[in-house]
Amino acid sequence: MPHKQELEFITIPDAPLGAIVTLPAGIIDPADLNDEDFQKLKEGLLTHSVLVIPGQENLSPRSQYKITKRMDPTCEGGYGHSKEFRHDKSVLRRDGVSVPDQPQVQVLGQGTFKGHYGMDSITLRHPTHFDFHQKPLTDDEVSNGYTRFYRWHIDSALYGLSPPVCTTLLGIHVPKTTETMKIKYEDTKEEIEIAQAGTAFFSGANAFDALSDEDKELALGTTVEYAPHPYIFISPARATSDGVTMVSDCKEIPLSELPEWEESKVKRLPMVWTNPVTGRHQLQIHGACIYKMPRPDGTILQLEEARKQAYRLIRPAIAPKNIYVHPWKKGDLALFHNQGVLHSVTGQFAEGETRLMHQCNIASGVDPVTVRN
Repeated sequence: MPHKQELEFITIPDAPLGAIVTLPAGIIDPADLNDEDFQKLKEGLLTHSVLVIPGQENLSPRSQYKITKRMDPTCEGGYGHSKEFRHDKSVLRRDGVSVPDQPQVQVLGQGTFKGHYGMDSITLRHPTHFDFHQKPLTDDEVSNGYTRFYRWHIDSALYGLSPPVCTTLLGIHVPKTTETMKIKYEDTKEEIEIAQAGTAFFSGANAFDALSDEDKELALGTTVEYAPHPYIFISPARATSDGVTMVSDCKEIPLSELPEWEESKVKRLPMVWTNPVTGRHQLQIHGACIYKMPRPDGTILQLEEARKQAYRLIRPAIAPKNIYVHPWKKGDLALFHNQGVLHSVTGQFAEGETRLMHQCNIASGVDPVTVRN
């Protein structure tokens, strides 16, 4: 009798995180997994941080939404960034459009597409560092194949809504290219070669484990306070060349000039979130949106010092040995533990190149917590 194919996780070779998923025999759509296998999928997600299920180019927005929502029974069904995603001053405003019949699913990519899920014509723009970093690459560097990490982040509104547990990202149309790009670390002069416009990830658990004992204790007792409407607050500012945080040169929108906000909706989250499956502590700081940093000794680091501290803790985590950059193929469905990794867009496309992707994340009903051992 032939062996029945079961749900299987194969770790990605030579990567510090991530696994490829083989679905059970007879299952094409991951939304059709029974409760037992879906629980295994969720445990695999929280264990490996990033899962890739190949061959999902026909996955419907409805199924993608169901998979994402099923990962967190507390989520209420809305989008993880709420209305701020479309605000005309938000740094997120040009990053995608919603699927009409499944608005929790965002359409991302590059180029113009007609007739996609009932939309007459949509023009998509791949985010690049050129209009976000303080000092973009020169024309010569770009012509020599260089790119940047755009912004290391957690998918979350970080105001009024809790960070989603899981983000799903589906590659529907991916350019057939073998082109690679290079990222140069300006402070160490290291270089890595990546697939064009790959998505980069690092593990918050690995980042925490790499801290000194002193920094671990500091991180475990520190809170990260985010700005009200943080993506609007930072919109005039510019990022560091590695996308870890923002440069402090007083360009942020004053709080008094932001859209109306409520103190009760300001997010104050632990710097360290504990993984409910592995029990590992995870360093989770959205360096671009940070506003203040209350520390265990009662001091509160204000904006510039909070950014410096966030940078000091995060920067080692993006070293080449610590990241996985996914090379997209048509039909790849990536699920990542949004409360356990940070990720970044990379790359840029030449004129005429197109890419089409679907993304879904849903705000959790509860904030992540630190559980002291």
